[in-house]
Amino acid sequence: MKVSLITVTYNSSKYLEDSIRSVINQDYADIEYIIVDGNSTDNTVEIIKRYNDQIFKWVSEKDGGMYDAINKGMAMATGDIIGTLNSDDVLASTDAISKIVNCFKEHQVDSVFGDLMYVDADDMDKVHRYWRGAPYSRSNFYYGWMPAHPTFYIRKEIVDQLGGYETHFFSAADFEFMVRYLYKHRISSFYLNKLIVKMRKGGMSNGSLKRRFRANRRDYLALKRNGVPFPFVVSLMKPLRKLPQYYSGFFSKPIEVDTELAPA
Repeated sequence: MKVSLITVTYNSSKYLEDSIRSVINQDYADIEYIIVDGNSTDNTVEIIKRYNDQIFKWVSEKDGGMYDAINKGMAMATGDIIGTLNSDDVLASTDAISKIVNCFKEHQVDSVFGDLMYVDADDMDKVHRYWRGAPYSRSNFYYGWMPAHPTFYIRKEIVDQLGGYETHFFSAADFEFMVRYLYKHRISSFYLNKLIVKMRKGGMSNGSLKRRFRANRRDYLALKRNGVPFPFVVSLMKPLRKLPQYYSGFFSKPIEVDTELAPA
């Protein structure tokens, strides 16, 4: 099975090389790596060109933001499975993709997701949150649950049927995407009990109280649009479900990760 892995970038020179290295160091050979750059003004493009022979396709042009760029990448994809990797994140082990592919093969599902670790931007050994998944149940959406988006992989044929990200949801576009696919259209999914991505702390929806309020409003609209009952209540529960992630990040036992993929 071919995996199309998409990274979108914009002025990402500080951490992009770490992301690229974590992809090219995978032990799974059939990866189609696609980079969609938003016409960066730093040396992002120079870094991409450095790995040109290991990247399937890349473009650098203006876009309508992160999710518009992912849609562009999905349109370029020719693989059986589509996933994304943010330009400042890394795959947490060299066997991350091979384990994901095995889940698709063994369980014959439409999508797979796993665990996510939020780490300090400049010290990836310092854990801020650990987003641990759980066996998939559609009813979890009633309580504000969602898979960790950077760990979410899906069959391309499903994307072709159901469409890409709705960019007018802005920072909640990933949540709307998964509610639409998993809840509304009832596609199948499997939880892989494995750390898939180390994500540097930050993000579009969590930078301030004002951003969090806007994100909650968009979560509500995503839930309402896709028919989840009591969308206002569920949108309030969604951020509260994340509190145990902070506890596990600070008090759980150390989690082993592949040091080959950490920044040099």
